[in-house]
Amino acid sequence: MASMLEFRTPGYNPYAVKYSPYYDSRLAVATAANYGIVGNGRLFCLGLSAAGVQCEKTFETNDAQYDLSWSELNENQLIVACGDGSIKLFDLGVENFPVMNFHEHKRETFSVCWNPVTKDSFISSSWDGTVKVWSPTRNASLKTLPIGCCTYSTSYCPSNPALVSAVSADSSLRIFDLRTPVSAKYHLTNVIPVHAPATGGSGYSRLADGSIYSGTVPNEVLTHDWNKYNDTVIATAGVDRVIRTFDIRNPAGGPLALMTGHEYAVRRVAWSPHASDILASASYDMSVRVWTDGSTMPQHVQPPVPSGRQPDTVRAGTQLGLMNRHTEFVTGVDWCLFGAGGWCASAGWDERVLLWDAASLLRG
Repeated sequence: MASMLEFRTPGYNPYAVKYSPYYDSRLAVATAANYGIVGNGRLFCLGLSAAGVQCEKTFETNDAQYDLSWSELNENQLIVACGDGSIKLFDLGVENFPVMNFHEHKRETFSVCWNPVTKDSFISSSWDGTVKVWSPTRNASLKTLPIGCCTYSTSYCPSNPALVSAVSADSSLRIFDLRTPVSAKYHLTNVIPVHAPATGGSGYSRLADGSIYSGTVPNEVLTHDWNKYNDTVIATAGVDRVIRTFDIRNPAGGPLALMTGHEYAVRRVAWSPHASDILASASYDMSVRVWTDGSTMPQHVQPPVPSGRQPDTVRAGTQLGLMNRHTEFVTGVDWCLFGAGGWCASAGWDERVLLWDAASLLRG
């Protein structure tokens, strides 16, 4: 792979990397000293220039940083999820200290996401088993959504500001609709068992080879992301190394597609903002892989079953490319929103941030 840029974070192990939604030349990296076990955190704000990747600003925190999200209101602001349960809002124009501090979580805050539609709120998830909805102008949260177990990732629907998703240690993908009454299960509308077989429709589904999909042993789900073109499709991944996609309109229907190939747990998935069937995944096997979920490919028609009810077929996704330049766990991956649709950033515990052209990877 010829096109690659590198930035080092000496003494700090990255946990997340995100491109700015405003500039193709700006990105940020959330890091932790000592692999996030003990010590402080540092936020690196990076800029791309003719001289390569340059550090424009850093912000220190007293505890590890596990995730970040750029503000959708202000191009110079971003929030960081910290190991002490706090969320800090930093401004690139303000030196050293956060402009706001949000601290209600009782354990590590592990995920944050800014509302991409209304832009006036953000969400966080924590190991304390809750998801919280916040306003950037208030220190107190607006809502608390109970999960009940360690919640690794939360996100807004890219087209509906009222839909919030979360994945957790109990092998579940939860969907909340903030328009529903709080008395109705705290806005909970769907719980999708990620590792279970289909229970609706024909009662089962088949794999591409014709065998019946019987599900797998429940495992922790570490990451998920909404498809940017089909706002009812979500990709999930975690400890069992398999990436699955689901249609939230059919919570009992089982997965739409399976993507296998990672050798260790998948830490992050990210749908491409440029194509409806492309996603990237970062894994503890020290690789980033680019996939198609097969949704744009012709499918083999399964023979009818004796009952006459046609079972759903679980598509087999295809690995399109492999980026294996990291030498430690890869914990973050993100797509640049701009350009022809190729550039990705990845970050890993090898204290490196790599920027690379996924389009050239796909071309071989």
